[in-house]
Amino acid sequence: MSQISIHAGSWQDLQADAKVIREAVFIQEQAIAPEDEWDQEDAVALHFVAYAQQQPIATARLLSNHSIGRVAVLKSYRGLGLGRKVMEAIIQQAQQEQRPFLVLSAQVYATGFYQQLGFQVEGEEYLDCGIPHIRMRRELHPTEEK
Repeated sequence: MSQISIHAGSWQDLQADAKVIREAVFIQEQAIAPEDEWDQEDAVALHFVAYAQQQPIATARLLSNHSIGRVAVLKSYRGLGLGRKVMEAIIQQAQQEQRPFLVLSAQVYATGFYQQLGFQVEGEEYLDCGIPHIRMRRELHPTEEK
């Protein structure tokens, strides 16, 4: 696969590229209603977009409350480790900012993926937009090396 680059920035900077991915994955594939996908958190989150040859192919966001969300990889690029690369970029950013922990609301089928990145399941399953989710958490230590 071609060289992958990951950019972090504001919604203003990355909105166009992040929207393409999230519309394809969440709205089209998973049938999430647009009004449930777009929220006020986008304006204040730190967004991450992965590119292959200037094409946006994966995205996620990090909120000030240490929550990771909207993790998505375009279908044709899944299985290539892109989700891991985006998550590692977020973890590295959080460590640089000396955040104490990260949390996320994982779709249940993806818990194994997040566990490989050091996240632990917290609590019980619940439905979000009709999809089973579970809360996960990873403690961070600023001196941790990647």
